Amino acid sequence: GAAGVARGVTVPLLVFYHLFGLSFGWTLHLGSNVDTQPINRVLVTGAAGRTGRLVYEKLKQMDHIESIALVRSERSARSLIKNCEKCGLEDVFVCDVVDGLDVENPPEGMEGIDSMIICTSAVPIISKRSLIPALLKIPINLARGKKAVDFRLLRFKFKQGQCPEKVDFIGQKAQIELAKKLGMKKVVLVSSMGSNDPDHFLNKVGKNPDGSGDGDILLWKRKAEELLINSGLSYTIIRPGILTDGQPGIKDIILDVDDKLMESKEKSIARADVANLCAAALKVGKEKTVSLDCISRVSNGSSLPKSAEEVLQGFITERETSNKSV
Repeated sequence: GAAGVARGVTVPLLVFYHLFGLSFGWTLHLGSNVDTQPINRVLVTGAAGRTGRLVYEKLKQMDHIESIALVRSERSARSLIKNCEKCGLEDVFVCDVVDGLDVENPPEGMEGIDSMIICTSAVPIISKRSLIPALLKIPINLARGKKAVDFRLLRFKFKQGQCPEKVDFIGQKAQIELAKKLGMKKVVLVSSMGSNDPDHFLNKVGKNPDGSGDGDILLWKRKAEELLINSGLSYTIIRPGILTDGQPGIKDIILDVDDKLMESKEKSIARADVANLCAAALKVGKEKTVSLDCISRVSNGSSLPKSAEEVLQGFITERETSNKSV
């Protein structure tokens, strides 16, 4: 069905809608075969991001799923539509979740959304002021047999209005409230491993040497997790380790809880594997409350790695069998 576009979209996009015969309330059906299995409408927020886009594209490949994207800007919407084969204008909402999401008056077209996958996250950028000295030292570092760039010299910051407190807490709070307002049956939250450690180095990103400034990204993510846990909604919180751009299904997906995987030598996982876990969470344990950490490891056996759905089902079953909280 047509999802529409949220408030704030510009006139050209709306004109484009009507020129090509797209409206906010009807869908064209072809063929005579009727599939009686219900269609689940799933909203993917942060769908223009590196992980969110993979989640959105994964859902587009699934039967009986109508995936709808929510992106922050019109520019992000155009990029998503251009680069995602099955994405059309009718599939995208444009809305800044930090200050543009009116929970009491949700954007027209969001009615009937069954589930939400939250992929929004503050993204740090390199401070140009710290980049120049690091680049100037490259010849010296290479002459001394060291790495070209000493990343410890780099400083990071967040764009105005997009710091962790606003994006990872205030913005996610608004999304959780929206899920409650619309009566959604499931919320999947992509958070981060290490959010139980206040001294984690990622919490220093965005801060000044004296500790002032924006930062504490993992602490704000943890606060958002707690909001979801106490919301009364059915949820799955996925807390990945270091995200990579590798292919899915190459390594074994490893699941655990309480940052135990932080002690692992390998702490990474492909974004595409995380996307598969998000999709699996819409089916496996949909009516349950689940929190998990995830990384991936090279398989020691000769068999192919289990699918994300199989791994998630095994994790939930094992936790329930041993009377452990999931």
